[in-house]
Amino acid sequence: MVKIGNIELGEFPLLLAPMEDVSDPPFRFVCKQNGVDMMYTEFISSEGLIRDAAKSKAKLDIFEYERPIGIQIFGSNIESMREATEIATQANPDLIDINYGCPVKNVACRGAGASLLQDIDKMVKMTEAVVKATHLPVTVKTRLGWDDNTKNVVEVAERLQDVGIKALTIHGRTRSQMYKGHADWTLIREVKKNPRMSIPIFGNGDIDSPEKAMLWMKEYEVDGIMVGRAAIGYPWIFREIKHFYATGEKLAPPTMEERVESCRTHFEKSIEWKGTKTGIFEMRRHYANYFKGIENFKEYRMKLVQAGTTEEILDLFEEISKLNLILSI
Repeated sequence: MVKIGNIELGEFPLLLAPMEDVSDPPFRFVCKQNGVDMMYTEFISSEGLIRDAAKSKAKLDIFEYERPIGIQIFGSNIESMREATEIATQANPDLIDINYGCPVKNVACRGAGASLLQDIDKMVKMTEAVVKATHLPVTVKTRLGWDDNTKNVVEVAERLQDVGIKALTIHGRTRSQMYKGHADWTLIREVKKNPRMSIPIFGNGDIDSPEKAMLWMKEYEVDGIMVGRAAIGYPWIFREIKHFYATGEKLAPPTMEERVESCRTHFEKSIEWKGTKTGIFEMRRHYANYFKGIENFKEYRMKLVQAGTTEEILDLFEEISKLNLILSI
């Protein structure tokens, strides 16, 4: 049984990665339906929380059915992170997660996210401040290092555990790699096998099939796996990995009806949470992913993207569900 503090996550937990503009409540809902064991909010700016910025505050929205769920925060100022932790704790998540992994410029170049991999002492002080500011378990997501010359995650893991974190997720790339090339899990295994480490270690990066999830779980000996981009438009990845883990057999891919049903649910939750105008607009980025690999689907994708009312989109879903379209992959 893998545990983060007192949170029981099962024998081999699957986690949904926090992804900006993706892992909002509507998306989390369909992932929860498909068996994910733990989820996180989109990452939230500590400065935004302190300033009471509407966008940051909205990301604190969590729902009972989502548990266990973590709120992920990021920032470059230790005092701001401490204050943001207190605010996030009041939203009553199950844990607080610190983002030391985001590689994008407007985060890393402001001294937050993966940038802290260049200043381990500051990272440790910041983590300690967060741990002391909440009664909740604190976890961290990070990368192997800043670049190929500074792969310091073994030291990072030891020092963060020493100041009280309860679990660590490691993305198998450096910051300089961004999302290019292949994730290297060998250092993740080194962290896991380090006799000094006692907290759960989760691996992240390039898991896009049940076979790979099982192979890498055994080869790299992680406590669980965090899935990110592979779940976008394909929440079934979680049920497929779990079925393969339990039986050694692959599930059939989702039918057209299942694809439409999940996409419709995502759409309806989006409208419910964001309002009609924003909900319709923000769902447009998801349609191509839900129906990826479907032959001759471009015409319908364009119709979905161009539709401006809830009624039009629901009618299109109904029409699509009756089509005899097949997977081209």
